[in-house]
Formats: sequence, structure tokens, C-alpha cells
Amino acid sequence: MVLLTADLIAKSISRFKKKRGLSHPEYLKTITHLHFSNKNIQDIGDISLCRNLTVLYLYDNQITKICNLGFAFNLTHLYMQNNDITRMENLSSLQMLSKLYLGGNRITVVEGLEQLTELKELHLENQRLAPGEKLLFDPSTLLALAKSLCVLNINRNNIDYIRDLAALKELRLFIATDNRLQSPEELEDVLSHWPQLLQMDLRGNPVCKLSKYRDRLITACRSLEILDGREINELTRQFLINWKASKEAKMRRSNIRMLTGPLMPHT
Repeated sequence: MVLLTADLIAKSISRFKKKRGLSHPEYLKTITHLHFSNKNIQDIGDISLCRNLTVLYLYDNQITKICNLGFAFNLTHLYMQNNDITRMENLSSLQMLSKLYLGGNRITVVEGLEQLTELKELHLENQRLAPGEKLLFDPSTLLALAKSLCVLNINRNNIDYIRDLAALKELRLFIATDNRLQSPEELEDVLSHWPQLLQMDLRGNPVCKLSKYRDRLITACRSLEILDGREINELTRQFLINWKASKEAKMRRSNIRMLTGPLMPHT
């Protein structure tokens, strides 16, 4: 088993340490970026000497648990995609974290992020879920991220319901390709709560095959600039908005006539 420790880090960067004439502990304190991707690491040991760490690359390993990062108060970027992590835990101390990459793990519930009020990007694509499972979201975590999260990537996670995500009012980029979203009404409702959204990709969902799918989403979200990889023409959007308004006005007039009955001529 390969354990990430201060000694392992020191050995990997010994030539830099000698070049600067620093002792082992002194040099570890100066490190801001650590690159330990694809090193067969299975666990994170005590690396607390790296107290000024801001970016940590641990993707493409065999890590099963997020642990021993409580010291990393300055960490802003954490890359742990393509490991064997099953739970989002022990992250509450990382209050400066801006970008979190956990795609390609075995996570079933998005949770444990209540203290991460600076988090801007969350990448959770392609979890290796058991048959019949789908990625779920803890409401308290969504509420905590409501004012900060700008990018959410949840591709390929068997998701069929996103109404709870309406809480994320600052989203600019939403990526949810190859899921099981089916309801255009649900999407329209959620989009009405995302006034900042600029780009969305839902390709590979059943809803994309429905008639007028694209038209409906373009009119539901006035800020949207790119949908499913295609730019939205502003003239097209205005035409669709006007067409929808005209259709709704006709329906209202028709309903009024049905309620009041035909007008009788004056005698």
C-alpha cells in the first residue's frame, strides 16, 4: 500500500529542497502545489507540515477515503477524481476551497459541504454507481452552496430529478449529460430559479427528444447563451418569446369567451 506522507513528499522533491538549502520541515512549509496523481496511492497520511498547500492533485489513484486534510486551511483546489471514494466527508476545514473535483468515484450522496461557502465549482461526473442507484443531493448542502456555486457537473449519474437544485441561484454552467431527465416542465421550473445561467448541456437525456424541447428552455431562461453545445441566437429567442406571449394571450381570450358565453346582440 502506498501511503502519502511527509517523507514521501520530501523524497520526491529532495533535489529542489537541496537547491534552496532548506531543511526537510522548512521546505515542506513552503509548498503550495502538490502533484501526486497516478502514483498508486491508497491512503492519505500525515502531511500537515505542508500547511501552506493551496492546490492538491491526487487524481487517478486508489484512495478510498478523504482524510487528514484538516490542516489545509489555505487549500483552494482539490483534484481527487478517478479514485475509490464512497463518501464526501472530512471537508469542513477546507473553507477556502474554490474547486472540488470528485468525478469517477463511487459517491452516492452529495453531502458534507455545509462549511464550504467559497466553493465555486463542483465536479461529480460519472460516479461508478451500483445498478439502480442514482446520485442524490443532501438539501442542507445545496442550501449552503446556494450563494457561491457557479459550476456544477453531474454527467452520467442516473439522475432523473433536479428540482432540488433550484436552490443553486448563482449557477452559470450546468452540465448533466447522459442522465435520465424526462420532464420539460421540471426543467422550466428550475431554470426560472437560475437567473445567472449562461451555459447548459443536457445531451443524452430523454427530454432532449421531445418536441419543442429547445424552444421551451430558451424561453424559460433569458440569460442562457449556449444550450447543448449550440449558441442561442438572440433574434430567435425574441421570436420565441413573442410567439409564446401571443399564444398565451389567445388562450386567455378563448377562456374568457368560454366563461362569459357568446355576446348577445342589443335589441
